[in-house]
Amino acid sequence: MIRFERVSFRYPGASHPALDGVDLGITEGELALVIGPTGSGKTTLLRTVNGLVPRFSGGILTGRVVVAGYDTSRVAVRELADIVGLVAQDPTTGFVTDTVEEELAYTMEQLGLAPQVMRKRVEETLDLMGLSRLRSRRLAELSGGEAQRVAIGAVLTAHPRVMLLDEPTSALDPAAAEEVLAALTRLVHDLGTTVLMAEHRLERVVQYADRIVHLDSYGRATTGDPSSMMEQSLVAPPVVHLGRLAGWKPLPLSVRDARRRSAEVAGRLAAFVPPTRTEPEPCLEVRDLSVGYGPVEALQPTTFRLGAGEVVAVMGRNGVGKSSLLWAIQGSGTRTGGSVRVSGRDPADMHPAAARRLVGLVPHTPSDLLFMETVAEECDRSDQTSEAAPGTTLRLVERILEAVDLGSHPADLSEGEKLGLVLAIQLSAGPSLLLLDEPTRGLDYAAKERLASIIGRVAAQGAGVMIATHDVEFVAEAADRVIVLADGEIVADGPTGEVVVSSPIFAPQVAKIFAPGAWLTVNQVAVALEPA
Repeated sequence: MIRFERVSFRYPGASHPALDGVDLGITEGELALVIGPTGSGKTTLLRTVNGLVPRFSGGILTGRVVVAGYDTSRVAVRELADIVGLVAQDPTTGFVTDTVEEELAYTMEQLGLAPQVMRKRVEETLDLMGLSRLRSRRLAELSGGEAQRVAIGAVLTAHPRVMLLDEPTSALDPAAAEEVLAALTRLVHDLGTTVLMAEHRLERVVQYADRIVHLDSYGRATTGDPSSMMEQSLVAPPVVHLGRLAGWKPLPLSVRDARRRSAEVAGRLAAFVPPTRTEPEPCLEVRDLSVGYGPVEALQPTTFRLGAGEVVAVMGRNGVGKSSLLWAIQGSGTRTGGSVRVSGRDPADMHPAAARRLVGLVPHTPSDLLFMETVAEECDRSDQTSEAAPGTTLRLVERILEAVDLGSHPADLSEGEKLGLVLAIQLSAGPSLLLLDEPTRGLDYAAKERLASIIGRVAAQGAGVMIATHDVEFVAEAADRVIVLADGEIVADGPTGEVVVSSPIFAPQVAKIFAPGAWLTVNQVAVALEPA
């Protein structure tokens, strides 16, 4: 169905190719998972399949990409519209209508399908993607996860033979991600749809893959079945790293496989108790804070504290008010009641420049904070705005991301690279409180480890950190405490181990394997099993 024949591609002005000699084939009805470090060319590979690269990106493409018998270099992108569907990293960039129902119908309208066919497919997709209650909602009012599901649904209604999915679960809560992946798996198994998916959260998807395509940092590809690829891949989910630690052969790809072999390791862990933390002095005090948008109550009166040096994760389903909470704390978001105090002051009452040194926020769409022509200019501007020493922001960027071209335009960066740049910009001001909205979206495991390390250093210096996220593995690694929201109110608040271990939805892979023990990460298990 898809064939890459010695495909290489270099962006205009780039110092090295984004893809280098990619030569592989993907058969019809196969779910192929594309993995690799942040910035390794995964998005570029997907976009060569429908011709967006190089037609809309510029650059030089050599070799051939053949899809369903069509050479993409010889047909217009529009001629592939009924064959190939693409869901981009930022789904909102592809929206062209005003409401959910209109967006689901738009592609079918362009393909000239009969009205009765369109109506039937819209209803089926609303049910399949769990969007029925949102059918009349304006797209501008959706949460990031809701927008992601609409974008996937808008592609599904056209019934393409090939689906290209760029981080399709990155903004979804665990339950929604499972529903979306189950729907995609049904399409693959029952209808023979070919799926090419780029994803960093392998713990969610690797067990569903028929094939893995690994891209290294130089854009070179290797491919094979999931079991053999996980034997050697540095990019792997926690369950695989645990299998390597325990010496299990073959390596498990799912929690179920690991639990079947876990008895001996679980017995050794029974003698150990994971460490706990003492409660710190408060850095943030929220009292009866509420947020509403017209008749919609996004956040009911909420009260809690966040300690200096404490890392708190805010979790919950898509649309429960996590982002609204962060923006209300930061001071520029809507508040309909209550009070916020950060180190005794309310950011909403301060000049923006002073408030930035008190509270830094990395938004769900980090590109909203990028304005300059190059990465280097963004770093220089950040140092000046933050009154930081020259080079401060750049050094932070280098800690978060392995490599980034300083001459690149910020718009040309991957979503993970944009996030890393904006995080560095916010940290350069040395805020007392750091707020992060889905900070791991687009980051590979290595980048997430570096991010967790940076957050740990920020907390060690006395700053509070609050993270709104669906990434349960990152929460297990980085957070001291978890707050769970549901329908705009707090339903759980406590140490990470206590909250997530008891939850079938928010528990990380290690916790599911060793439940009811309070083990969260492979690193914790490795330390406990080290010889005395």
